[in-house]
Amino acid sequence: MISTNDFYPGLTIELDGEIYIVLEAQHVHMAQGQAVVKVKLKNIKTGNVLRKTFKSEEFVNQAFIDKKEAEYLYNTGEEYYFVDQETYEQYVLTSEQIGNALDYLKEGTVVNILFYDNSPIGLELPTTVILEVVETDPGLRGDTVSGGSKPAKLETGLVIQVPLFIQVGDKVVVDTRNGKYVERA
Repeated sequence: MISTNDFYPGLTIELDGEIYIVLEAQHVHMAQGQAVVKVKLKNIKTGNVLRKTFKSEEFVNQAFIDKKEAEYLYNTGEEYYFVDQETYEQYVLTSEQIGNALDYLKEGTVVNILFYDNSPIGLELPTTVILEVVETDPGLRGDTVSGGSKPAKLETGLVIQVPLFIQVGDKVVVDTRNGKYVERA
């Protein structure tokens, strides 16, 4: 059990049978009322973000999450297979457990598999990934590094905005936290 006064970003808690990671925690003292803790939580399994207010000194269960580094191998429809690089143990996650991370996942990507009670519950992506552009409008003569942007479809199916000089076949670095173009790889 952990007090809501001790919440900090990165803490994992169990709430209503689900595992959440604290993204933000703010302590608010009301004029004549009880102090409260306003938090922004992200569901580890679904990726959904919610805001919740707890009473000060309320207690919740802390969830202890283990991480193991693994490489993405392949998928068979709804099941995605990963292998631990040290023990060669394989882990299977469903598309529901992976959630939005599917947009950045390609064979050979190294991720952290998240475990709760020795069962895989989700994954954590690296901060950036390199993906190939498979579809975009051709650039026009005179396009420069600074300027506008255009949509580009990447090899995983994700569509992002890229600078006008990016062409089909180029590899780009994408930030997995916000889905934005970082640079040409």
